[in-house]
Amino acid sequence: MEALAVRLSGLDPYAEGAVRVVAFYDTLMRRRVDLPALARASAGLAECVAGLRLHGTGRAIRFAPGGREPSAAPAPASTTAPVVLDEEEVGAVWLERPGPPGPLDEVLLERLALATAAVVERHGAVLTTMADPALVELAISSDGDEPGRARALRLLGFGADLPVRVLAVRSRFPLARIAGLLCPSGPVKAAEIGDVGVLLATGVDRTARLPEGVLVGIGAAGEPHRSWCEARTALRFATAGRPVVDHDGLGVWALLARVPGAAVRENADVAAVARIAESPEDVETLDAYCATGSLRRAADLLHMHHSSVARRLDRIARILGFDVSGPAGLARAALALTAWRLLDR
Repeated sequence: MEALAVRLSGLDPYAEGAVRVVAFYDTLMRRRVDLPALARASAGLAECVAGLRLHGTGRAIRFAPGGREPSAAPAPASTTAPVVLDEEEVGAVWLERPGPPGPLDEVLLERLALATAAVVERHGAVLTTMADPALVELAISSDGDEPGRARALRLLGFGADLPVRVLAVRSRFPLARIAGLLCPSGPVKAAEIGDVGVLLATGVDRTARLPEGVLVGIGAAGEPHRSWCEARTALRFATAGRPVVDHDGLGVWALLARVPGAAVRENADVAAVARIAESPEDVETLDAYCATGSLRRAADLLHMHHSSVARRLDRIARILGFDVSGPAGLARAALALTAWRLLDR
């Protein structure tokens, strides 16, 4: 490698520098350094603050060129690169260089990202988001015993003192991506079980902006098997207008999920909603009205004139067989609409 660098130096100074950067990280990897040592050495090589963060831990590791952790607050990154392991983005590396990036910063970060991924892989999957589905299933199973669930949680990286919350997700996007949006800090594990994604996390960002079509149910923190049951129930209540549903926020509505499907189908109000649902515009109107409780707010939500919404609601009321303009009728319609939706979930 040194001989190649010498030959290249007479032809292309950039190529010589790039080869020396590659050789620098090859040496670090042969020495099997850990993540702090990688960040410290990178800061010295770049002559500016270097940092790395793994999504699974949420903790940033930053070092200044002198080999110490910087005392100043993090500056905006001048250059960044993702850390990818098994086609999953598990973290990021960056430089905090004042002014424009240096000519070799991109090469340096590329090698730092590769070296970071190698360290993560060497230390096992505890730092990655996607986990063994069998292990996740054991952790949330109500059939297993408590020692078995506790051991599964430990193997997934959750300590006994961490309150774990389970989330149920329906998404056409990679589950690791959704996990990163919902749980940006703290440990999080994900697995596909059947047709539902499962997330185990210690914290959830309920204000996260999710891609369209993603539906999420959130169980309470505590016993994972109980939280998983609550998360599945909450997921049944999730809709495009309310994509993230917390079981704790359902209150008495959660009881509706326990009503046998046959009894729901026999109810006259639910049967009427099923007839309304033959017109997507009508069921969308009823949903907006039940969500807002106001004719004008529903019109704003639907981007329609309020007189057009009023005509639709009159037609819907005739099918339902009762007035939906008052509080009692509104609550009855909302209950029927929710019960009808739960039939398919």
